[in-house]
Amino acid sequence: MGRGKQVMEQLSFFAPSGQSAGLPQDVLEYHAGFIDQDQSDLLLTKLVQNTPWQQRLVKMYDREVLTPRLTAWYGDVAGIDYGALGKSPPMEWTTSLLELKRLVEPISGITFNSVLLNYYRNGNDSVAWHSDKETVMGSHPVIASVSFGAVRSFDIRKKENHREKYAVRLEHGSLLVMKGDLQAKWEHRIAKTSQHIGPRVNLTFRRIIHSSV
Repeated sequence: MGRGKQVMEQLSFFAPSGQSAGLPQDVLEYHAGFIDQDQSDLLLTKLVQNTPWQQRLVKMYDREVLTPRLTAWYGDVAGIDYGALGKSPPMEWTTSLLELKRLVEPISGITFNSVLLNYYRNGNDSVAWHSDKETVMGSHPVIASVSFGAVRSFDIRKKENHREKYAVRLEHGSLLVMKGDLQAKWEHRIAKTSQHIGPRVNLTFRRIIHSSV
C-alpha cells in the first residue's frame, strides 16, 4: 500500500456534518447538549490547563511509537489489583470528574470506577481502529463518553464486514453511551482530519471488574 493511500485511510470517510443514517441504537446512545454550553466551555479550559497530560509509548508492528494524543487516567485507588491488569494505579478523582461521573451514571445504568481522559490537540491527533478490552471490563461493557471542544467523528465498523460503518459527530458537551455488542462485534476510532480544528478533550468512564476482593 502506498503512503498516499495509507494517509487517506487514516482520514475519516464520513461527511463533516450530520449523523449517519440508521445508527445502531442497540450499541450506541447519543445525547447532544448533555452539558450546557457555558459549563462545557469552562470544563474544557479547566481540563486542558490542569490535567497532568502524558504521551504514552505503545507497541505497534514490533516497534514503540508515541500515541498521537495525550492521556490521563483517574479512578478508585482501593479494591482493584492494578498490578494484575498490567497497569499503574490511577490518579485520585478530582471534584470535577466526580461530578461528571455522578451525572453520567443514571443514564448509563452503571456505577463507574475509573475514567480515561484523551486530549486531541488538533486534527492530527487521533486513535486508530480498535475495540476496548472486555477482559478488563467484562462481557458487554458499558462506557460513557463525554466530549468537550472541537467536533470529531466517532467512526464504527463491523469487525466481520468493514463495509457496514457509521459515524457520530461528537459535539461539545455531548454524551455517547457505548453498550451491548459494540466491543465484541465492532471497532471504533477517531480519525485524523485535514480540517483546521481546535482542541478536544474526551472522557470515557469505565467500570473495571478485576478486583482484589
